[in-house]
Amino acid sequence: MQFRQQALAKLQSPEELDLPVRLARPQGWLALGVTVVVMAAASVWAVTGSVASTVAAQAVLTHGQGSYLLQSPVAGQVTAVLAEQGERLPAGAPVLKVRTGQGDTVVRTVAAGRITALAATIGQIVQTGANVASVEKIAHASDPLYATVYVPAENAAAIPAHAPVDLTVSSVPAQRYGVLRGHVKSVDRAAQSPQSIAAFLGDSQLGEQFTRRGRPVAVLVSLDKSASARSGYRWSSAEGPPYRLDSMTLASGSIKLADQRPVDWLLP
Repeated sequence: MQFRQQALAKLQSPEELDLPVRLARPQGWLALGVTVVVMAAASVWAVTGSVASTVAAQAVLTHGQGSYLLQSPVAGQVTAVLAEQGERLPAGAPVLKVRTGQGDTVVRTVAAGRITALAATIGQIVQTGANVASVEKIAHASDPLYATVYVPAENAAAIPAHAPVDLTVSSVPAQRYGVLRGHVKSVDRAAQSPQSIAAFLGDSQLGEQFTRRGRPVAVLVSLDKSASARSGYRWSSAEGPPYRLDSMTLASGSIKLADQRPVDWLLP
């Protein structure tokens, strides 16, 4: 009661009526000004700015023409293996000799390339159409490497031409040598099936691996070259690894998508 009476007496005092009313403290005006400036800057950025985003996906290093699975045209027993893994052969070169009821048949390469895998051994029984070897299409040892990145189909339309790509190569320690640099060369607009990937890479297991989460789109990436690097390509580190890269090496790629206007995704 005592405090209430004192408060009422203070309000009823005539000398209190002529005091100015303080609407806000200086600190309040400062906070309001900062808020207005931030909101104005955000509005300008939403209209004129852009948001950079990337898509990450599995990739593999290959030569531009890919590979193919060499199949036996006949059923029979393998009596000789006439090529070695890693050997580069011209078109029509002998790879295997298969004995059938009608005599011996030689299985030959369809196109010039390098034997990346041999699936047949001496004494093995093969059926007609069986995969006996994987051949990478390469005419010259100096043919450049490319990277094929298998991105989700829903992201393919947002990949611009010549978009920068960072590749983390499985055989290269990224903590020491960084990532491999490249740019998008082409985007295949058709989704890839396990069979089409296996036909291009010459590896049915990779066809299954790259399609576990749906049919992806193949993005061909041209690797940036560097005359000073031992690998022949440009890396995020100064020189990259002190050795050359092999084809059919797995990697993971990060592709920069087309810039998006913030207002497009801020508004419902």
